[in-house]
Amino acid sequence: MKYKLLKSEIRYKGKVFDHQVDEIEYESGNKGVREIAIHPGGAVVVPVKDDGKIILVKQFRYPLQKTLIELPAGKLDKGEDPLVCATRELEEETGYKAKEIKKLGEIYTAPGYCTEVLHIYSANGLIPGNHNREEGEHGMEILEFSIGEIEKMISDGEITDAKTIVGIHYLKNLGNH
Repeated sequence: MKYKLLKSEIRYKGKVFDHQVDEIEYESGNKGVREIAIHPGGAVVVPVKDDGKIILVKQFRYPLQKTLIELPAGKLDKGEDPLVCATRELEEETGYKAKEIKKLGEIYTAPGYCTEVLHIYSANGLIPGNHNREEGEHGMEILEFSIGEIEKMISDGEITDAKTIVGIHYLKNLGNH
């Protein structure tokens, strides 16, 4: 797509993302407006126990007003290495540390309007410990399922979180489980 940027401004600076509005002119001379959620990205972890069970978390998601079953994940701090974020989120949400964390891939969550990239990792050689949840994560439950059970939960519509579905796909097709 060829276009000329006429004006770009951050209209709102938020804690999670900023709202940017760009005015553009297409090659045809028509003008358009593009709204972008500027997001630092995040890391997702597929924690695999020695017995092959995968650790998921059950947590309330405020924007949806629903409780979802998901892989542990979190937002990158500004300039943070996604591996550091993945390591932190695994321990923060589940209490586990991993002997090995391996990158499986990355996804764009909503490329039509958002810059968020999620980096997906597998974690093996898990060592139990104490979680260190943030205030909004209190009440989070830790669940363990086999990959087959998770695939059935996805098929049955019990797991609808995109990063979790992709993380399980990556693990099954690219990782060692």
